[in-house]
Amino acid sequence: MPESTRFETPEPFRITMPDQRLDDLDERLRRWKPPAGIDHAGWDYGTDPAFLRELVDHWRYAYDWRRLEDEINGFPNYLVDIGPQRLHFIREPGTIVRGAPPPVPLLVTHGWPGSVVEFLHVIDTLAHPERHGGDALDAFDVVVPSLPGYGWSAPPVRADGTVGPIGPRAIAGLWHRLMVEALNYQRPYVVQGGDWGSTVSAWVAFDHPVTKGEGDVETGCQALHLNMMALRPGIDERTAGLTEAETQWLVQARAGRSEKTAYQRIQSTKPQTLGVGLADSPAGLAAWIVEKFHGWSDCKGDPGTRFSMDRLLDNIMVYWLTGTAGTATWLYRGVIEEKSLALPPGRKVEVPTAFAAFPADLAPPPPEAWVERAFNLRRYTKMPSGGHFAAMEEPDLWVADIRDFVRPMRFGAAND
Repeated sequence: MPESTRFETPEPFRITMPDQRLDDLDERLRRWKPPAGIDHAGWDYGTDPAFLRELVDHWRYAYDWRRLEDEINGFPNYLVDIGPQRLHFIREPGTIVRGAPPPVPLLVTHGWPGSVVEFLHVIDTLAHPERHGGDALDAFDVVVPSLPGYGWSAPPVRADGTVGPIGPRAIAGLWHRLMVEALNYQRPYVVQGGDWGSTVSAWVAFDHPVTKGEGDVETGCQALHLNMMALRPGIDERTAGLTEAETQWLVQARAGRSEKTAYQRIQSTKPQTLGVGLADSPAGLAAWIVEKFHGWSDCKGDPGTRFSMDRLLDNIMVYWLTGTAGTATWLYRGVIEEKSLALPPGRKVEVPTAFAAFPADLAPPPPEAWVERAFNLRRYTKMPSGGHFAAMEEPDLWVADIRDFVRPMRFGAAND
């Protein structure tokens, strides 16, 4: 990248997708040829053909990309280069209350097959609670980046400067630099995530906890909020003395693993092959993604009960129009090459951690004892409903749990 094009400091950015890209999409959808379907199969063999036809029809005749473009551009968007990696992020500064501590910086990370779209409807609520019936003292400075290879972030760059898969621990280092160097936060920040966001956030907390610098200024991660636990504790299960609840949970979680995680095998082994189809066929991309919104959410078999057609397509369109459907899958290879699926033996994340257990996630949420093996668990909330896409499915529960967890820390109190 030429030096003149580098963004050493965050550069304001607006999404303006050329009409030609939308015209190309319209033509591809017009020429879509539905494959043969299995009679009466529903979702048992993958994406329901009837639902996909309805989704594509809505895409062709009713969907408005410019609406989403305006919604995203309604927040401050930026591009910045952290080393060789270009990142896109949204940053909405929180409401300042005179005489009170400044809003706590909150870094929220999406996963796959999500995007920043997952959080568009909660950013203003988090940053400006008083606009939504809340207390301005709960305001956050909200930072929502696109993972490398997703959305408007560039493809991931390895340590040697070549383009290729990187893992969540490397991304965690980028996130810390984004907060401390690019955004110059001279106060501690909080991280939050589900899916890949949970793993990236956990590594941020592990590698970059609060430290005191020059003039006793504290920077780094002061707390971690998760709605999924993908990072494994650094233990030997054969000798760890698991509780009965942990043993039962492991049996239950592993029983459904082969059926629900086949996508991981191809995305972690041959992402380049898969990427050709996802980047060339919008209907194929939609089928690949919407199946996960059906299978991983608390939708009782009908995605329409949790997500509007427009919102499903909003998320799909981010992948399609940015051409990142292929590079987004690289993270599944990156985590294997990085060997960052588990914490080091005998170590745990020491920063205060909260876990929101949404019952209909991809895998059943782990019991408290399992979470405690990896994290300094201060709060464990069993949610009454909701699944993998927690901020979209149960935004009120999700926001309230983050607020309640962080609130004591704003004034220096321990969250016990």
